[in-house]
Amino acid sequence: MNRNTLAFLLCVALLFGAGGTFAAMNIFGFGTNKPVAEQTLENRDVEVEAGEQLSMDEVVEKFTKAFQVISDGYVEETEESKLLEGAIQGMLETLGDPYSVYMDQQTAKQFMDALDSHFEGIGAEVSMTNGVVTIVAPFRNSPAEKAGLRPNDQIIMIDGEDIEGLSLYEAVLKIRGEKGTVVNLTIERPGTANPLEFAVTRDTIPIETIRSELIEQNGKKVGYIEILSFSEGTARNFEEKLIEFEKEGMDGLIIDVRGNPGGLLHSVQQIGHLLVPNGKPIVQIEDRHGNRDRYLSSAKEEKDYPIVTLINNGSASASEILAAALKEAGGHDVVGETTFGKGSVQQTIDMGDGSEIKLTLYKWLTAGGNYINEVGVDPTVEIKQPDFFYVSPLNVDEELTFDMNNEQVKNAQIMLRGIGFEPGRVDGYFGEQTKNAVMAFQRKNDLSVTGDIDKKTAEALQENVVQEIRNKDNDRQLNTAIELILQR
Repeated sequence: MNRNTLAFLLCVALLFGAGGTFAAMNIFGFGTNKPVAEQTLENRDVEVEAGEQLSMDEVVEKFTKAFQVISDGYVEETEESKLLEGAIQGMLETLGDPYSVYMDQQTAKQFMDALDSHFEGIGAEVSMTNGVVTIVAPFRNSPAEKAGLRPNDQIIMIDGEDIEGLSLYEAVLKIRGEKGTVVNLTIERPGTANPLEFAVTRDTIPIETIRSELIEQNGKKVGYIEILSFSEGTARNFEEKLIEFEKEGMDGLIIDVRGNPGGLLHSVQQIGHLLVPNGKPIVQIEDRHGNRDRYLSSAKEEKDYPIVTLINNGSASASEILAAALKEAGGHDVVGETTFGKGSVQQTIDMGDGSEIKLTLYKWLTAGGNYINEVGVDPTVEIKQPDFFYVSPLNVDEELTFDMNNEQVKNAQIMLRGIGFEPGRVDGYFGEQTKNAVMAFQRKNDLSVTGDIDKKTAEALQENVVQEIRNKDNDRQLNTAIELILQR
């Protein structure tokens, strides 16, 4: 590699964190990153210690010397490209920011391929948190969600291999794969004593961003729009559905961003312009110096019907912007559970050779000026789903039988109760009533009636639970939102 080229790339990499301004921004969601259109480099000093600065000439001189010493003098042959990539990764790692990462050419290409109408994998947004690959949210109805993965699950092994030391994107590339193949994930879950094993069958993950229906109840019409991610075209599709429902004479609107990991900033802003009262802030963006830009709504008219937003701990980033704007600037109800808490804005920057840096450039604050990073947006009406919505899938390495007492038995008891088979207790002890409930379940599902939970019974239990979760009658949060609208 030419030394001048090396020095230039280093300068660019450093300046992106020292005053770069950009023509476009996005909040990164898995499969929603876009390259920057242009950039203007302003500040040619690099901050190192508090009150101390190095000129770019000093930075380049020091780096070039270190690079040359290592390249020419290390006891074994080195690859200059790997040294350079390691330097970039090292700079980003010193930031301590799970959302600022480097992607080499191969990784960047595969992630840009995911911007197509679909990709193949498990369907989950992930980040690097405290050095551990962590699930932000599984996509709705994805293999990840169906397998039972949850927000804040920490992935420690992939197909039996420890992934400590891998970058976020190295880990993601191991998780992704062809439709129909299986990836085995070992998970550490907060509140769970032992690691959990998940066998997830990869599938085609469509980049579907809007689902909707008009719910008619008690003589009233409630528009329901689920936003799965904020991508190009999401705001246009949302507006089309909104207009359609308004023509139908809807009496209220429910916006569902549960499990939505985020997406493009301008997408959520465009939706905000449709719903947030004119002149009220949708979001505020703050730079490293504390300077803020407020993005105000230019809505043509204020909506005369109630709007309720559904949130949970899988709602992140752009989802939180919309929920907070409707709550704080619009005065509307937000129903569910506190959101994930991602309050930063990233830009994907093309390094000129096919590799990319995704760098945090700004904080975002809610309409009311609140910084929700690692805190989340609280609902105005807090309500949890039934217990079986949260239960971990059964990992039946050995059959669960009478007189056992463990966490797997407890999970099975929660499942049985949730789908209508009373186990008598849900404390993990496999007693007589639990055995009777298992036998009743096995009879109904044409399984061998043993009263023991073997692999087939465990799989059938999981399938029944998924069906009940998809039954809207069991969705307490949705039904609460409908009730709030019907009361007005």
